[in-house]
Amino acid sequence: MPVIIHKQWINASRQLCFDLARSVDVHTMTTSGTKEKAVGGITKGLLEEGDTVIWEAFHLGLKRRLTAKVIEMDKPDQFVDIMVKGAFHSFTHTHQFVEKDGGTLMIDTFDYKSPFGWVGILADKLFLERYMTKFIAARAKELGKLAEKSQGMSIRGG
Repeated sequence: MPVIIHKQWINASRQLCFDLARSVDVHTMTTSGTKEKAVGGITKGLLEEGDTVIWEAFHLGLKRRLTAKVIEMDKPDQFVDIMVKGAFHSFTHTHQFVEKDGGTLMIDTFDYKSPFGWVGILADKLFLERYMTKFIAARAKELGKLAEKSQGMSIRGG
């Protein structure tokens, strides 16, 4: 099972970064390249432990749906979501926020297993792991830009 770890330094408070990362609205904004949108479950506001969201997006040229559930929430240090239904065999995405030097180190750990046995393993090696790494890094970069612009503002659920 591939594990992708991406670290992003953000010059903003841990609480702000944490809230932006669990905002459904911000997720949509930071994944505009894949036209990601929430189409079921929690579709606006801040995710909480136990919440489920159904995402629809274009990945690798195809429209896909994925259902994710937040299984752990330790405010403002980390939250964990898992895939309940979707294209992967399984995944666990841990979002960590470490307060450091007046800012926040945001760490995404994406632990996944591709479907289709050895075909999925081959897909990981050929393109999927690289694709997912770029997707996670691009979203983190956009979230960081938004956090740095929003420093001092409050993020509220809707």
